[in-house]
Amino acid sequence: MSAPRAAGAASRAGRALLALWLVLPLVPLLLWAFADRWAFPAVLPQEWGTRGAEEALAAGAGGAFLRSTLLGAVVAALATPLGAMAGRALASRQVPAGTAVLAVLLAPLALPPFAVALGLDVLLLRLRVPAALGVVLLLVVVAVPYTTLTMRAAYAAHDRGFEDVARTLGAGRWRTVRSVQLPLVAPALAGAAFLAFLVGWSDYIVTVLVGGGRLTTLPLLVAAAAAATGSEAQVAVLSLTAILPPVALLVVVGSLGRRGRRA
Repeated sequence: MSAPRAAGAASRAGRALLALWLVLPLVPLLLWAFADRWAFPAVLPQEWGTRGAEEALAAGAGGAFLRSTLLGAVVAALATPLGAMAGRALASRQVPAGTAVLAVLLAPLALPPFAVALGLDVLLLRLRVPAALGVVLLLVVVAVPYTTLTMRAAYAAHDRGFEDVARTLGAGRWRTVRSVQLPLVAPALAGAAFLAFLVGWSDYIVTVLVGGGRLTTLPLLVAAAAAATGSEAQVAVLSLTAILPPVALLVVVGSLGRRGRRA
């Protein structure tokens, strides 16, 4: 076997092993999701059914799914352009004391999330900020470091010569951004938006402390069901509901990244 073929086979085998590593933990969840009765020492459920899905829907899974999706989308819509602007400024070295600014932006990742959320919750209450708005603001603060680092790396590798050529040919500033810059960094923007969406989608601590129980999202339902007894099927259904949308988005972002590299 030639060296290129061997490298291709090794790459395919590595991807298959990685996919298997990611999929295997989902197998027990899939079994529990459709198990009406599964008692020890049976290897497989003794009774199959949809009791878990029915309990999840009765607990409010539909509304929680929509709220989590909306929260993740809003956080991504706000944190992605902020991270793009900060990343471009830092990559171009136009920011005085750029290292200090980057350290400030990364501070939310270094501080304990529970302490930060608890301390800022008191401030938001005194300022009479609505609970939902407070959750969004804090999650945007948490997401901005991820989007900034992603876009900083993208703009550091970005060749601005294409933009200079477009301006030389008569393109205005906004047309250059729309027609040249954005298409070139689109894969990085998709990755940054994905990370920001994950922050809003999967958050538990900020939603509990700042939301004060008025904003019920999918992670809160999963935690509540997991704390109860005899709700394994419901927990499995809720967990799969929380896992599958990010996986689907990851596939989309990965395809965008491959198209960007081919271009």
